Amino acid sequence: MSDSVDRQTLHDRLAPHGQEHLLAFWDELDAAGRSQLAAQIAAIDLPLIDSLYRGDVDQPDWAELSRRAAPPPAMRLAERLAGKASSLGITPAEATARGREALAAGEIGVLLVAGGQGSRLGFEKPKSLYPIGPISGATLLQIHVEKCRAIAARYEKSAPLYLMTSPATHDDTVAFLAEHDNLGLPDDDLLVFCQGTMPAVDASTGKLLLSEKGALFQSPDGHGGTVAALAASGAIEHMRRRGVKHLFYFQVDNPLAPICDPEFVGYHLLAESELTSLAVAKSAPEDKLGNFVLIDNRLNVIEYSDFPADVAQQLDSSGNLKFWAGSVAIHMFDVAFLEKSLTLKDSLPFHVANKKVPFIDPAGERIEPTKPNALKFERFIFDLLPHAARPIVVEYAEEDSFAPLKNAPGAPKDTPEYVQRFMFDQAHRWLAAAGAEVSPGVNVEISPLWALDAADVRQRVDRSTKLDKSQYLAPG
Repeated sequence: MSDSVDRQTLHDRLAPHGQEHLLAFWDELDAAGRSQLAAQIAAIDLPLIDSLYRGDVDQPDWAELSRRAAPPPAMRLAERLAGKASSLGITPAEATARGREALAAGEIGVLLVAGGQGSRLGFEKPKSLYPIGPISGATLLQIHVEKCRAIAARYEKSAPLYLMTSPATHDDTVAFLAEHDNLGLPDDDLLVFCQGTMPAVDASTGKLLLSEKGALFQSPDGHGGTVAALAASGAIEHMRRRGVKHLFYFQVDNPLAPICDPEFVGYHLLAESELTSLAVAKSAPEDKLGNFVLIDNRLNVIEYSDFPADVAQQLDSSGNLKFWAGSVAIHMFDVAFLEKSLTLKDSLPFHVANKKVPFIDPAGERIEPTKPNALKFERFIFDLLPHAARPIVVEYAEEDSFAPLKNAPGAPKDTPEYVQRFMFDQAHRWLAAAGAEVSPGVNVEISPLWALDAADVRQRVDRSTKLDKSQYLAPG
């Protein structure tokens, strides 16, 4: 087929949707550039883009829905720490025992989302490769992989790691893992796959944006694209072969994620839940966390930006926040539910975000906008919650589960220094609980391979242990 026919075919596809400007630089492209652009255009669902821009695709009225919401069914932290049975009749000891049983049987896998770049941190690589270890310089990815390896050592059964990248992070991530021998993971315990993408449109015109003369601007389609990407990559088939029945899901920017904590796993299993979520208690109504709520007996997450202030400020009979449960993007999924959800992936609502997107203007010049100029479209995995049977929420202390790396130094929170302080504080709590003494001004970082949790620390130190210099505790 000739170039002229190719161009005409593309033009005929684009014109009914007012998107023929994508071919403005066709004559300047070489064969590879034309092939790339043609493939990208062919992959776009143009009627869907039209509908999203016009607002025809149903978007939930979260303000209205929030006014009839109730708090979620949950295992509260105070009950857990006291060893009490939850409202579901499950004690922490029972949950922990069941979780350990499933881990020892090899029924649990780990799903890690690592599609973000470190550009907001001034780090021009995947965020997963950021050296967050305050003494060791260990990357976020290394810390997570070491937890997976420690789990395998403890239970004598591995928890395979399914690592989802994005087009922007995939090649660098794969190269890093190859260079570092999978960070010690056996080949069959690691499957790396790439999520899909969505184009962005000009906010004022609905025109698709070009990032180059021969390429559309595309960004990851959100963690809601995980389900389709799992299937397309062969990951679900891998789970079947390995006997993995449940997945611990989290995002790469959180080094405190309690990966496969047996108590969390056990609550999920004993409640026969298809989707269990970890929550932290909000400290203020305006906290920038999604809100777990029950609407018409279905569990939902309402983003903080969609949650009306007057609802967020409501108090319960004890004077505490009624809607206390903040989402930290940590979940347990039943694999069978994810497979069933493949039929729901096109039913997940799109979330529309107004963002700054660099683009090529009609004159062929690259424009770097100074204010939001484009609409991005994403699906979020927590929108599977209303479809899940018996979903539950388990509350953890923020200091033990959530310290996301999001901002460059100088921001109020979620900076490298902020996250590293959380890491030091957790290590010091574990050491103090075991009876060890840490001298004032001393900082200690703990490798997951040295101790996965406080119980491991208790086996390694005692009341005669004194640490009087800053150090990284690691094997060897």
